[in-house]
Amino acid sequence: MKAIVALILLVQLPIHKALPAASPPPLGCDDPESEAAAEAAVSYINGHSHHGYKFALNRIENIRVIPQGLNNDIIFLELDLLETTCHILSPTPLENCTVRSFTEHAVEGDCDIKLQKLNGQFSVLASKCHSHADSSEDVTKFCPDCPLLVSLNNTEVLKAVTAALNKHNSKTADAYLKLLEIGRAKIQYHPAHIVFVEFAVAATNCSAEEAKANVEACQLLPDNQSNFGFCTATMVILPSDNLEVNCQLYGHQPGVTYSPPAQATSAGLSPGLVTGFTNHNLRVSHNNPSASESSSSEFPLLLAKPVAKRAVAEVAQHDKVPRPVGFVPPPPPPCPGKIRYFKT
Repeated sequence: MKAIVALILLVQLPIHKALPAASPPPLGCDDPESEAAAEAAVSYINGHSHHGYKFALNRIENIRVIPQGLNNDIIFLELDLLETTCHILSPTPLENCTVRSFTEHAVEGDCDIKLQKLNGQFSVLASKCHSHADSSEDVTKFCPDCPLLVSLNNTEVLKAVTAALNKHNSKTADAYLKLLEIGRAKIQYHPAHIVFVEFAVAATNCSAEEAKANVEACQLLPDNQSNFGFCTATMVILPSDNLEVNCQLYGHQPGVTYSPPAQATSAGLSPGLVTGFTNHNLRVSHNNPSASESSSSEFPLLLAKPVAKRAVAEVAQHDKVPRPVGFVPPPPPPCPGKIRYFKT
């Protein structure tokens, strides 16, 4: 009898099934982990670029995390970057580099990055980047007299760079400098005609005085002695001729090298830039084989961007509709994230 009672009690006990572990909420673009992943991605992008300028994070546009196992995630990032004033050869840490303002005719970078986070460490598996200058019309509307970016092989630009480098070398007792590449060029036409140029240089094995006797004998220093630098110059053409140039050498940086463009011209420009580009494109300068070969399937989050932006618009539209007292609107989508500098 006792056995029968015990059996009845067992049958009546509630059956508890193991519930599957709840999926973690989607990672937001402004979450600390997203910020850490973006920081690692930007560091990688700048570390693998060989021309132009360092880029800083402006906004995390989207993020997708695919768990692979314990302490192992694959992360897809879509980033909006902005060009800084630091050349890629500059030893200045990125956090100390100034992001160019909109009125300086900003250059925006767009990157899709695939990372792995394994045991807390990030590593980049694939990347795809490109960059472009903001619309000249937009800059002019906001600042009618601001100088605009022009082609790096513009005749006036080449003349200004040549004159500026010659002036520096003629007035220094230090190493004779050679041009590596033109980084940026702008021309202002009103109220004065002015050419602004920026260019990377390197020290040679000649002094400026020795170069006067035989400039052809002056060669760039070997990698273990290399000394790169950067120059800015302003050439006023009208109302009166004037040329100001300022050059700075960084000193030898172990491990830092410069990769000259294939078949570089005497102006220090690659064939691709001679066709009239106004900025060094990340797609061109980025030396990761996956950067140009990655297909859209490598970055599935690309399809999520317009969805996220549409969701923002829908929330804004719904907020215009009268709501009952106590109504709590749905939270905004976790992406895109905050804008750090200005909307591009």
